[in-house]
Amino acid sequence: RTWSPARAKRVNASRRACLIARFGCIFAQERLDAECTLRTFICNMEMVQRIIYIAAVESFRAAKMAFWKIKIHVKETLALNHMGPGSLEAAALDYIVSHKDLYDVFQSVHEVICSMSTNPVISCPAVVDFIVISSLIRELCSVAFLMQTLAPPLDIAFGIDGELFNRTMYYRSFDSDFSAPYVAYHIWPALMENGFVIVKGEVVTKK
Repeated sequence: RTWSPARAKRVNASRRACLIARFGCIFAQERLDAECTLRTFICNMEMVQRIIYIAAVESFRAAKMAFWKIKIHVKETLALNHMGPGSLEAAALDYIVSHKDLYDVFQSVHEVICSMSTNPVISCPAVVDFIVISSLIRELCSVAFLMQTLAPPLDIAFGIDGELFNRTMYYRSFDSDFSAPYVAYHIWPALMENGFVIVKGEVVTKK
């Protein structure tokens, strides 16, 4: 097919919708599966939820870093023969989408698990190996990587404990203190596009 800006926009919009839906499915399914798995080792539900939130944040970080490295390599290769009609940036994104095997998701999973193992916020029994939630991490890394191929890319908001609750960015969990103005901890990150919230995250608020 001949390249056209209109077709590129339609394809981007379709992929964007699918990836947003997949992010929601991960929250509804893989996240809960990971909770159940961690609960067999950790009694403290707050710590379980903190672990999963950190896994999400680290997965996006690892996937974005991997994407950045791959895109640089692809652009350098395509630049040797690129003649248009689209930009080199668009050609690189199309190439990465068409060659998903360029991304070693298992390397990212390994990086995430290593990072979590040294995270001072997480305190859990030594018998817990975060590889038990590797399926959640793998799905998050895969989705996060593909979200970087969109124009504009999607990303997550990084929350800080104690921040003022923002109702446009988060839902409160059912066990929150709904009169509390500050976030005690985060359960799931908000999905963002160009600084705007696409999908709200979830937090726990307590006084």
